[in-house]
Amino acid sequence: MQSNTKQTKDKAQENEKQALEYLRIQGASCASCVSKIEGALRRVDGVEEAVMNLAQSTVSISGQAPVEAMINAIKAAGYDAESITDSSDEAVLDEKDKADEVYYQRLTREMWIALSLGVPLMLYGLFVGEMTVSTTTERMVWLAVGLLTLGVMFFAGRHFYIGAWKSFVNHSANMDTLIALGTGTAWVYSMFVVLFPALVPEMARHVYFEATAMIIGLINLGLALELKARGRTSEAIKRLIGLQPKTARLIRDGQEVDIAIEDVQLGDRVRVRPGEKISVDGVVVEGRTAVDESMLTGEPMPVEKTAGDEVVAGTINKSGSILFEATRVGKDTALAQIIEMVKRAQNSKPPIGRLADTISGYFVPVVMIIAVLSALVWLNFGPDPRIAFAIVSATTVLIIACPCALGLATPMSVMVGVGKAAEAGVLIRNGEALQTASKVTAMILDKTGTITLGEPKVTHIELALGSDDDAVLQLAASLEAGSEHPLALSIIQSARERGLALAAVENFQAVAGHGVQGVVSGHSLLFGNERLMRDSSIEIDSYIEKAQAMAADAQTPMYFAVDGKLAAIIAVSDPIKDDSIAAIKRLQDAGIRVVMLTGDNRATAKAVADKVGITEYFAEVLPDQKSAKVAELQRQGEIVGMTGDGINDAPALALADVGFAIGTGTDVAIESADITLMRGSLHGLADAIAVSKATLSNIKQNLLGAFIYNFAGVPVAAGVLYPFFGLLLSPVIAGAAMAFSSLTVVTNANRLRFFNAQKH
Repeated sequence: MQSNTKQTKDKAQENEKQALEYLRIQGASCASCVSKIEGALRRVDGVEEAVMNLAQSTVSISGQAPVEAMINAIKAAGYDAESITDSSDEAVLDEKDKADEVYYQRLTREMWIALSLGVPLMLYGLFVGEMTVSTTTERMVWLAVGLLTLGVMFFAGRHFYIGAWKSFVNHSANMDTLIALGTGTAWVYSMFVVLFPALVPEMARHVYFEATAMIIGLINLGLALELKARGRTSEAIKRLIGLQPKTARLIRDGQEVDIAIEDVQLGDRVRVRPGEKISVDGVVVEGRTAVDESMLTGEPMPVEKTAGDEVVAGTINKSGSILFEATRVGKDTALAQIIEMVKRAQNSKPPIGRLADTISGYFVPVVMIIAVLSALVWLNFGPDPRIAFAIVSATTVLIIACPCALGLATPMSVMVGVGKAAEAGVLIRNGEALQTASKVTAMILDKTGTITLGEPKVTHIELALGSDDDAVLQLAASLEAGSEHPLALSIIQSARERGLALAAVENFQAVAGHGVQGVVSGHSLLFGNERLMRDSSIEIDSYIEKAQAMAADAQTPMYFAVDGKLAAIIAVSDPIKDDSIAAIKRLQDAGIRVVMLTGDNRATAKAVADKVGITEYFAEVLPDQKSAKVAELQRQGEIVGMTGDGINDAPALALADVGFAIGTGTDVAIESADITLMRGSLHGLADAIAVSKATLSNIKQNLLGAFIYNFAGVPVAAGVLYPFFGLLLSPVIAGAAMAFSSLTVVTNANRLRFFNAQKH
């Protein structure tokens, strides 16, 4: 099972690297339409994969096939298609919104046309008299009604009949086929009764014009309401696109000028004032500020930015004015990549969705066979009027079995779920990852940069003389300014964070493997390990125990001596992130086995594991051994998630069933992962799994409802309850139920918009 999961995942990631083309589809209305369109595209030479999103009426194609060939294949299958050529996501969505509004207005108009005839007819049949043909006057009246109904079929239901004809020409069937057959059969039978009443038994001279009009009206109403509800599912994309400013203020020839965002070039210097959005990705070259990155990372606290720090398009400059140099523009910015990743994920199908599409592809032909069989049974074994009962049962079966709800069940939930995750700073690469994340049973966490900050800092200064912390740190940092050791950088950074000015160092000397020495401001300084102190006859015995306690607490103690006497023990460590403990507890409370891997020594690993509450950890692990640990857990039957941030984590991230990359980490790690956590917090892990579970649960609810509706509704429509309870569904009731079942699915999917991952 694990290997199959990996093969599917690897294939999905490989497809992502193919050239992508997006087409907008017109005329697709159900899951069988999706199956036909995808099948037609996959038969085109050069097409590697085609995935349609019924909820957005778009299809994404990976491969190298000509666009014209793909559009022709779709038209040959009975649908219309056009290439989405404008590279602007905002323009694409605006165009879609306009098209949806036009379609909504048309559906609303057609609904009123149909119901304006259908409702009076239905009320007449319920409260006034029988809809039968007995006299010449009744024949003339019902003939007029039949012609009016024909007008309704033309002006309000024409798209159903055109779609059905296209499917017939292409030797296939879809939702339009069922509606056209059902309403058409009811109208043809009714007109036959009106025109040739003598050829029909008296008991069967019933007309069903109200059924034809009501069904067309109710289905158009359902489609209109569904269209409105669908529009809310793309809100996450719209919000992300809304982050992109329209203009940028550039420095040109010493002057500040505003230009269109698409005209910004690499290397341009951009000025951002307080309250403005950052236009493109870049590196700060001048100024200091705090940037609100919450819409990208989900992290509410502004992030301090100074010279050398990266800034990202779409984030908001909160305080100071800064000047930065553009390093990524257009489609290369992090925001553009995030939007593209969310779009791809929303357009992909998890395995459960592909199963539903497969079933739907066979469902329509099976329903047509059931409709014919039910009519034959009523004609041969039913009570009088047999013809009327046969027409009613066949029509009702055709109408109630439309698999619209089944086709919408998965894509609607995926769209909302992926968008919801993006709002929380969690980027899900594809539907496969979305589904698998909900099943994770074991989570492997890299230590450095994942559980910890990944940046050594001064965590404690134990004074031995009367000096204060700042005085000691200033001298130590001044001495270390001549060193290239990684721990030296943490000492210097800590001094700078406190605003301490460094003094010049003289006679600097690095003592290999032990530490450094030199003279600062006339003081002779030694900074290093126990061996350096003893070799220099510095008395440290009374502080050995404290140093050992620091080491046991995952800190690196270093002795600092001034003029031949111990001045302090300065401890440096890679601090645990503020929320790692709480986030790991969330994972454990969810029943997930948490394992920590680190290349650090066993004592440090134990100290960190104890602090964060992890009982299972492995120390001194090499990069290739990380992926071996993933494989080991998979052999034990675990569905393994791997979380890391470095290049050395990439093999393990790729091998895991679901790879989670810390977004503050390396590009290689992010490329190897299925899910990216835009902020450094491990709460993103718990959020991603919570959203995944909620989305999959929502999909199952939708599929269950759609399957029960279709599979339970068809036998009832065929009349299996009639011999026992005298119950036979009306085609009008079936039409209303079919229309509103799709609306129910869309509404249920939209419930995910109110899901709060932090509370789960």
